[in-house]
Amino acid sequence: MDLNKRTYLEVKQGFHQQKDQLICNYCEEKFEEGQVYSFSGKFYEAKQAITEHILEAHEGNARMLREEASKYNTLTEKQKKLLQAFQSGKKDTQIATEFGLSASTVRHQKFTFREKAKQAKLYLAQYENTFRTDEKKSSFFLIPHKAQNLDDRFMITEEESAKTLKTYFDFDDGLVLRRWPKKQKKIIIVLNRIKEELLPHKIYTEKEITQLLSHIYFDSVTLRRYLFDYGFISRTPDGKQYWLEES
Repeated sequence: MDLNKRTYLEVKQGFHQQKDQLICNYCEEKFEEGQVYSFSGKFYEAKQAITEHILEAHEGNARMLREEASKYNTLTEKQKKLLQAFQSGKKDTQIATEFGLSASTVRHQKFTFREKAKQAKLYLAQYENTFRTDEKKSSFFLIPHKAQNLDDRFMITEEESAKTLKTYFDFDDGLVLRRWPKKQKKIIIVLNRIKEELLPHKIYTEKEITQLLSHIYFDSVTLRRYLFDYGFISRTPDGKQYWLEES
């Protein structure tokens, strides 16, 4: 698992999302949203299905995280076994017997794990407040929650936005895109402005959204595809219905 590409939530849950697919962090098994999958005679939608897959194929996400072959995994073999025992729900006295320890030692180890979690929580807050303060101040719009591969392209100041919108749009007769930008950050700015023309909570047919976008730019298919690829809109698997994504 490449920790550089996964968010904290993606690491914690064991899978990540790309468009309408949920993908296992460990084997790249894919589960399509809107599809139904069978495990052990029961049927599950994609999100529950990938959780069942991780449990069945990888013995659960907790186990995979404990055994993660990464320099960032600093657990000793004894700590891994203790975590596994804690996860099983066994009583402290039972764990103490299995490990040849006293119950007080087991309780102390559990306390130590909690203290390390608090330390990690504080460190993460310190890091984000130190290195992301300027990013928060410069960001002028919320990122769609389905956006993938988040990086500096999404950190856009009001000045950058205003300059780009003035360059690429004609506002004299509604919203008209003069030309398609080449740089990714400018594409995001353009898409963010175009998505404001869509009504929240409204379901558009393919014909309706194509017609709406055709008034903005002659190549409505390109607009629709980019809006979807960047997570600003979603659609049904058959492509017949579209809607604005939350940010």
